[in-house]
Order: sequence, then structure tokens, then C-alpha cells
Amino acid sequence: MLKKTLGWGILAAVVIAGNVRISAQAAQSSGDAAKNVEVTIQQIRQEIQDQRKQVMAANMVLTGDEATKFWPIYDQYIQETMKINDARWELMKSYATNYDAMSDSTADDLMKKSAAIQKQLIDLRDKYVGNFEKVVSPKKTALWYQIDRRLDLVIEVQLASMIPVVDATK
Repeated sequence: MLKKTLGWGILAAVVIAGNVRISAQAAQSSGDAAKNVEVTIQQIRQEIQDQRKQVMAANMVLTGDEATKFWPIYDQYIQETMKINDARWELMKSYATNYDAMSDSTADDLMKKSAAIQKQLIDLRDKYVGNFEKVVSPKKTALWYQIDRRLDLVIEVQLASMIPVVDATK
């Protein structure tokens, strides 16, 4: 069950995330490029969150009592990840803005900010392990952790495929 459900959820996340490039490119041709890109990003972020929760719900085997306790913690976790991901999206916009005229100091600053964001996400997930273990078993907490991490990896790979690497020859 897990592989089938997770596979479809991941596929949906990839398709949703893949729309960022197409929508962003279309928005850039209009006069309101920045506003259109921002609206598109917000819509995609919401779709990704909805998909994440659907995949999680389809794969977590929770009793009624566990579900009552699990989902509020999950929703709180997602709210905290969204705050960190706000910084991730801002970093991506900064990278795009500076791409053509990337200086060594800008590249260094962007790398450090990217690493800091990744660390925040890892630290947050680790913090929530304890929160989830208070309401579900360690095995179910491990399942949440694995699903959440795998979905993150898929989204990261998709985003990375849309972002060009630094041109170090300039």
C-alpha cells in the first residue's frame, strides 16, 4: 500500500512542482511578472501542502485516538515548515535575480543561506520526532519521518532541475 500511494503522491508533487517553471516563464512575458510569479508560487505551495497531507493520510495507519492527536501536531509542523520554506523561496528568487551578475561574495552568501535553511528543516523535523512519539509509536513516527523526508527529496530534486547551476566562467 505504501509504495503505491506514495508513488502516486510523489508523481503528483513532481507534476505540481514542475509547473513552477512553466508558469514563471509565462508570467515573465507579461507586464506584471513579479506579481504573477508570486501568485503562482503561492498557488503551487498550497497544492504541494495539500498533496503532502493526502499522501501522509493515505499511508499513516492511525487509530481514531491517534489521528485525533496526530493531525494537529502535523498541521503545526507544516506551519513551521512553511515559515522556513518562505526563506527558501526568497533565496530562490534572490538567486534568479543575481544569476546573470553573480559575484563571488553573492555566491558565497547564497550557499551559506541555503545550508542554513536546510539545517533549519532538519532541526525542525528532528524536534517533531519527540512531539509525534508522545502520541504515536516510534514505528509510526519513523513512518511519518520517512514519508515526509521522501516528499521533501522529490520536491528538492524537481526544484533543482529547474534552477541552473552557477556559471563559474563569468
